[in-house]
Amino acid sequence: MRSDDQSGFLARTIPATDGLKLHVRDYAGDKAAILNPTPVFCLPGLTRNSRDFHQLALLLSRDSPAPRRVITLDARGRGLSERDPDKSHYNLLVEAQDVLTVCAALDIKQAIFVGTSRGGLILHMLAASRPDVLKAVILNDIGPVLEKIGLADIRDYLNRDRKPASWSEAVEILRENHGSAFTALAEEDWRGMARAIYTAVDGKPVADYDPAIAAQMQALDLEAPIPDLWTQFEGFQDIPLMVIRGENSKLLAQSTTDEMAKRHPGTIVKIANGQGHAPILHLGDIPDAIRDFISGL
Repeated sequence: MRSDDQSGFLARTIPATDGLKLHVRDYAGDKAAILNPTPVFCLPGLTRNSRDFHQLALLLSRDSPAPRRVITLDARGRGLSERDPDKSHYNLLVEAQDVLTVCAALDIKQAIFVGTSRGGLILHMLAASRPDVLKAVILNDIGPVLEKIGLADIRDYLNRDRKPASWSEAVEILRENHGSAFTALAEEDWRGMARAIYTAVDGKPVADYDPAIAAQMQALDLEAPIPDLWTQFEGFQDIPLMVIRGENSKLLAQSTTDEMAKRHPGTIVKIANGQGHAPILHLGDIPDAIRDFISGL
């Protein structure tokens, strides 16, 4: 199974502060995107990688008449970034510092950040510690309160850890696990999801992340209280904010989305119809909503 998901960007390797090599995709678009002072910086979910944003990055970097430079990051231990020998470094604070390191290396003073799931939690950390780098924020199916039923879904999915023997079986596994929540997806969308999640090793699909990352989630004790991030969320107060919620999401409740909009007046809320956690951002009318939000920023 192949797709043109390896073109349209410059691949970069940037060392983290501890020397670990981070992989970055830099979608410069045409020269107009370079001239636009505010790039878009995309952060993926827990076990995901920069390929999740490929189609969206192409759309934004080739947008006419306002192309954007788009940066997508493989967080440490995911995709083509190095696996960390110290597994305790797979935490939000270290990964937030990695984002700042990449910004410094690329001379990015501010960016419009898109954070999917864990990527959005990292943005909560930055809102509390370095809000100056956040020109605007798009939180994709994530907020200050995580629903236990959604966390249990993620934990149980990772615990099943069924290993596909072929790309068609990879698609089958994804549909079995997520089909009821992602009713809007067509056949090619499922194949695209498989290409984003898995990488080819000896011709077979293999999950593209350090198993230690999944082990942290697999060991999660859902009987214990889950701390909220409302204090960190206050850091978004003076920053333009958009929240995308999957219509069928179990991780981000509608009540939490409503409270986010109440606490942050002016928040743009977009529902991704027929999608669960976390919405695929290049489908349906979501790209148009994102373009409208970032227009003029």
